[in-house]
Amino acid sequence: MVEYVLSLDSVFTSLADPTRRDILKRVSLRELSVSEIARPYDLTFAAISKHLKVLEQAQLIVKRKRGKERMVQLAPGALNDATEYLEWYGRLLKEQYRSLDNYISKES
Repeated sequence: MVEYVLSLDSVFTSLADPTRRDILKRVSLRELSVSEIARPYDLTFAAISKHLKVLEQAQLIVKRKRGKERMVQLAPGALNDATEYLEWYGRLLKEQYRSLDNYISKES
């Protein structure tokens, strides 16, 4: 359970930054080199590397070498834990709305 919570913490911490969310969105569409990832941002290469390290530690991306380049892609199942967590709250809210609807219907 502790590992699950730490995993969720690192995922949500990673997603809290708009640059990292954008990077994740871009690499979810196709594999990109680190230089391709860095191109549209007005950030240093070191800053991009730090963003990638946070995403990698959260297990949202995977890197591999292709010749001299480092390639980055979305990790398989990257958001499974976060999706499961959020879906649980979605089901809880739906149940609460149903209960409220039932209560209002009885009061009318």
